[in-house]
Amino acid sequence: MANTSLAEVFWDVAPYVSLSIAGVGTWWRYRYDKFGWTSRSSQIYESRLLQIGSPLFHFGSLMVIAGHVMGLCVPEWLTEDFGMSDHFYHLQALILGAPAGLAALIGIGLLIYRRWTRGPVSLATSLSDKLMYPVLVCALVAGMCCTLMGATHYGEVHDYRQNVSVWFRSIFILDPRGDLMHQAPIYFQVHATIALILFAMWPFTRLVHAFSAPIGYLFRPYIVYRSREAYPSREAVEKTQLVGSAPRKRGW
Repeated sequence: MANTSLAEVFWDVAPYVSLSIAGVGTWWRYRYDKFGWTSRSSQIYESRLLQIGSPLFHFGSLMVIAGHVMGLCVPEWLTEDFGMSDHFYHLQALILGAPAGLAALIGIGLLIYRRWTRGPVSLATSLSDKLMYPVLVCALVAGMCCTLMGATHYGEVHDYRQNVSVWFRSIFILDPRGDLMHQAPIYFQVHATIALILFAMWPFTRLVHAFSAPIGYLFRPYIVYRSREAYPSREAVEKTQLVGSAPRKRGW
C-alpha cells in the first residue's frame, strides 16, 4: 500500500517538475544564449547521411507527435461520437503509428551513426546533445513497444485512453490523477518516465530549435545575387550602380 501511494505521488508531482525545468530552462536559454538557440548545422562536414537521416527523423517525428496529440488530447467519447469503434481506432493507430515510429527511429539511428563515425561532426556535437541522443532513442523504442504491445495486451486490446490519456489531460487542469497512470501497463509507465526526462533536458540541447518557427522568411525582402565579371565595362559598372541603388521590393 505504501509503494502504491508513493507511485501515485510520483505521477502527480513528476510532470510538474519536468515542465517547470523545461519552462525555466527555455526562458534562461532564450534570455542568455540566443546565439546558441540553433540546431548547430553540421551539413558542411557531411551531407550524404544527413540528407537521408534528417528527413526520415523529422517527418517520422511529426507523424509521431500527431499521433500522440490525437491519442492523449482527444477524449474517447469524441471519437465514439464520430462513429469510430475502439477496434478501428487501435487498428489505425497501429497502422499509422508503427511506420512513423520506425521512420523516426531509423532516421535518428543514421544521424547518431553519422556523428559517431565522422570526426568533424563529432567534434561539433556538444556534451548535452551526446547525453540527449540515448534518451531520445529510448523514448522512441519505448513508444514503439507501447504501440505494438498495447494493441494486444495479454490477448486483449488495452485502451490507454481510459487511464494514460485521462492522466495526461488532468495535468493541465491542475487535478493530477496519478492513480490512473499507476494502473497502466509497465511499458506505458516506462515510456512516460523517459518522456518526462527528455522534456526536462529539452531546453539544454539542440532540440530547443524546435520552438523557433522561421516565420520571418515569409516576409523578408528577396535576396539578389549578381555575377561579377573579371573586367567589367564602364557601362556595366554604371548599370550595376543603378540597379544597386534601386529600392528593394518586399517579399510575399
